[in-house]
Amino acid sequence: MAEKHILHLLSPLKHASPFDVNMALDAGYDAVLPYTGVTLEEVGPLVQDAIFSRPPKAGVRTGIFIGGKDALLALDMLAAAKAAMVPPFVVSLFADPAGSFTTAAAMVARAETLLRSAFQQELAHQRVAIFGATGVVGFATGVIAALQGARVTLVGHQGVERVAQAASEIASRFGVAVEAADGSSDARKAALVAEATMVFCAGRAGVQILGAAQLAVAADLLVAADVNAVPPAGIEGLDVMADGASLAGHARGLGALAIGQTKYQTEIGLFRRMIEAEKPVSFDFRDAYTLARTLAG
Repeated sequence: MAEKHILHLLSPLKHASPFDVNMALDAGYDAVLPYTGVTLEEVGPLVQDAIFSRPPKAGVRTGIFIGGKDALLALDMLAAAKAAMVPPFVVSLFADPAGSFTTAAAMVARAETLLRSAFQQELAHQRVAIFGATGVVGFATGVIAALQGARVTLVGHQGVERVAQAASEIASRFGVAVEAADGSSDARKAALVAEATMVFCAGRAGVQILGAAQLAVAADLLVAADVNAVPPAGIEGLDVMADGASLAGHARGLGALAIGQTKYQTEIGLFRRMIEAEKPVSFDFRDAYTLARTLAG
């Protein structure tokens, strides 16, 4: 009898994500086992418990998923999991804290496709402003866009200090430079939007970040995307199902549920790739973006 496909879900939080559990089971895992309150130091021993309980040939049927709500901690935990492998005892890995890697990948990929189809332009060298940049989705979005050559500005709604720290982390970890800006007032946000060709909103659910007045001064804006599905939208006037809808000026909009379709396909797609792989694999935001680009066309 073939060994079952088992996924061990590690989270530093009090609760595991029901979203991720559902996704993994729907993708085809036979069992998903959550481990909560996991520290970075505990990742190695847990991974080694998993790898040594099955013969090496069954390593491909064992998966480790890393959740939580901290992008940098998730990447550190992923690195710790890789370091714990003892070849030929190796298993598959996937980091997606709070769904942020797959959500960010989907948002950038869908925006890139819209930018190309509506304006015949590429993401590289676009002036990108990211609102809600201190959250996990905003952070991951900034990294993905910067790695593609965009000129990224992380915007902080409570001043510049936290986004400046995030910008420093991005530079040190990923070797790309991003700017940090103060978006703590409507006037400051309007000035930032006026300078941008693309805007990504990744703020808290139910919070409007940009209003119609700020969009009205955005003469160069091409694409605006928002991942908030809880009313009100993060961008005033942007429907959650918008997929290239006209906004102020000649800008086009992407709503949360339009982006969410690709996010769902990306996360479940990576789970299925883990299940179907012939050798153990490892996925982070870069792999999510590669798949999301394919799905977005």
